[in-house]
Amino acid sequence: MKQKTIVLLATLDTKGHEVQYLRDCIHARGHRSLAVDAGLGEPEAEADISNAQVAEAGGTSLEVLRSHADREESAPVMTAGAAKLVGDLQRQGRVHAIVALGGTQGTTLCTSVMRRLPYGFPKIMVSTMASGNVAPWVGTKDITMMYSVTDIMGLNPFMRRILANAAGAACGMAEVELPETHREKPLVAITTVGITTQGAMIAAKELEKAGYETIVFHAVGTGGQAMEEMMRQGLIGAVLDFSTIEVSNEIHHALLAGGPSRLTVAGDLGLPQVICPGAIEVLVFNEPDTVPARFRDRRLVRHSPQITDLRLNREEMAEVGSVVAQRLQATKNEAVFLIPTAGYDSYAISGGPFDDRESDAAFVAELRRGAPKNIQIIERDLDINAAAFAVEAAQTLAKLIQARVTPAR
Repeated sequence: MKQKTIVLLATLDTKGHEVQYLRDCIHARGHRSLAVDAGLGEPEAEADISNAQVAEAGGTSLEVLRSHADREESAPVMTAGAAKLVGDLQRQGRVHAIVALGGTQGTTLCTSVMRRLPYGFPKIMVSTMASGNVAPWVGTKDITMMYSVTDIMGLNPFMRRILANAAGAACGMAEVELPETHREKPLVAITTVGITTQGAMIAAKELEKAGYETIVFHAVGTGGQAMEEMMRQGLIGAVLDFSTIEVSNEIHHALLAGGPSRLTVAGDLGLPQVICPGAIEVLVFNEPDTVPARFRDRRLVRHSPQITDLRLNREEMAEVGSVVAQRLQATKNEAVFLIPTAGYDSYAISGGPFDDRESDAAFVAELRRGAPKNIQIIERDLDINAAAFAVEAAQTLAKLIQARVTPAR
């Protein structure tokens, strides 16, 4: 087995003994460790990359940071320095996984470093904060959060077990070597939510029949953001944006908000894309009492005990159409917006709780009014989960991809 190097990131003035134990566990498994000190104080264990080196890489000196003793000032510097040093080592292929230890501030610093590392690089954060909402630390990256249960302050039988588990997990992840695969066809992203899943699954199967591998994102806000980050990193080469609910939720500050760049990245990168208005008329909130007062008179659907959906009205749908058209202005190449006029999701089909063709028409009218000329807008008298619609969406994207591979003479 080829020996791997595991980065150990922590503040060694407070977590030095724990890092030393991690180091021993890693070495016992036949691998190397590389301890990076992100703390300001005197370390309790030896670092392979010192806090002085981290501070210098972050743009200042350790002495300056110590003289100010202000964590709000020092944390960004140490984060930037550690991210640069670890990132350089990762790009050079000299490190193969990272394990970090921290409480609130340590978790913030260490996960900031991890989020700058590429997808697929093993990242384990042992944290006192891992039993709650970890979204602020994980973001859209593949960070494994491991709950320490107790504070990370001294070794005892329980903490040794936790740290040994973390070391074993990191070594196991680093040991995994996937064969290099050469793809002649791009990886295709598909977005979906529960009420568009049936159509998305049909589309995925159609694309796979045509020889494309697909990667499906749950359009819950972070899903679309992760997809667009992977586009920027060159991992995704085409997109069937089947469910654009994240755009309307961003406009109205609802639960599935996808951020201000949602629906702009693929076009700006020039990727082949087919867009559909999957569930775009739906705003998502938690329990009914979390629905803003201005929406309380709407028809509400309890999607689950914790999730409440509501339907946008005509004026709001027109606004969404205008915003979507504006976001598509950066689209560099030909793209297709394929619209299922018989329902944007399973709630909006004829007789469904969100059936409102007049409001949908207002969305389409504004989209047509503002969309750039290179966006072909096609309407079909089908609902989004109909097999014929999903197959057409997939086949249309395949044609766009093929046109890029063999452009017209």
